[in-house]
Amino acid sequence: MSIVDKVIAITGASSGIGRATAKLLARRGAFVVLGARRKDELAAVVDEIAAAGGKAVYKTTDVRQRGDLEALVGLAIEQYGKLDVIVNNAGIGPISRFDALRVEDWDAMIDVNLRGTLYGIAAALPVFQRRQSGHIINIVSTAGIKILPTMGVYAATKNAVRTITEALRQESGPHLRVTEISPGMISTNFADSMTDPAVKEAMGSRIGHLAISPDAIARGVAYAIEQPADVDVGSIVIRPTAQD
Repeated sequence: MSIVDKVIAITGASSGIGRATAKLLARRGAFVVLGARRKDELAAVVDEIAAAGGKAVYKTTDVRQRGDLEALVGLAIEQYGKLDVIVNNAGIGPISRFDALRVEDWDAMIDVNLRGTLYGIAAALPVFQRRQSGHIINIVSTAGIKILPTMGVYAATKNAVRTITEALRQESGPHLRVTEISPGMISTNFADSMTDPAVKEAMGSRIGHLAISPDAIARGVAYAIEQPADVDVGSIVIRPTAQD
């Protein structure tokens, strides 16, 4: 099943995994509809895609706002007449020990990682139900597979999304495909959202020594999308070979 001419919305598309996924899918012939909070970075990604001969549009999107997700899906339909796939990729990771009591960071992760994914599902699902076709891809994390200190709340939000994804898959019947992809240590700006200086420094060092390119996750997304319509890739884990 070709990616060519599929309309694919991607959140968190201004950098990292979202950016890599947008560029790869556009190269393979998809029309990509990109959302993120940083307008200048989003515009730059669209310009890169256009310069390479691809098709892309963008809309400034804060996944904490349900209306922003509805507007992103609306842009896809307005520009291309349909939506085939939504990739709920936006996420933040201001991790810390529980006794640091960074409660505002806990709230932020719940709002972006969990609530933002739910809003993406809510925006796309009615469109997919009307068309009797569609694919929801949620980006999760290996942090929810192997629980480590400082990762408690972050892993909890990602495991909540894992649960949501599996329940949605079972509810969705024969026409809607649902996939979760769990990246391991990936070379992105993940550490930028961290507010605990010691944890941020340690994570930055680990990313520098261990991480693989976000292109690896983009290829995983493409693999799930390009399967035949009767093949539902439920879960993919992609991590560095050297990661524990």
